Amino acid sequence: MNWDHPQPFTLELSPSAADIDGLDHTNNAVYVQWCEKAGWAHSEALGLSLADYRRLDRAMAIRRSEYDYLLPTAAGEALVLGTWLYSTDGKLNMERRFQLLRASDGATVLRGRWQLVCIEISSGRARRMPAEFCDGYLPAVVAAHLAD
Repeated sequence: MNWDHPQPFTLELSPSAADIDGLDHTNNAVYVQWCEKAGWAHSEALGLSLADYRRLDRAMAIRRSEYDYLLPTAAGEALVLGTWLYSTDGKLNMERRFQLLRASDGATVLRGRWQLVCIEISSGRARRMPAEFCDGYLPAVVAAHLAD
């Protein structure tokens, strides 16, 4: 597979008939849901679950998301979604990237990017990442852009 960055966290996916829209391809909203699924699975693999977020009263919330839909996919097509933590300031902000590949030929069908901010769940306000976030997430960052 021709990944944009090394060592992605991956999920194997395949659109179901229910994922197909009126244009006979996978609905764009399905890709967004898959990215959310991959983001949570990666976070859990790094040791941070939704239960940890609630216990710590902190979360990495999406501030901005963007998706480039490059090629259509069809029901039953084998796909592989990769995700990376791409950059962080180690305090409030982090970026997650996505790349969806078609397994049959390795073609990139989607690229996505989230700008994340650490929030206090109870208030919704931006708050510094707790030590557990730094310990779990920072070692996984592809291109660490840590501020001094």
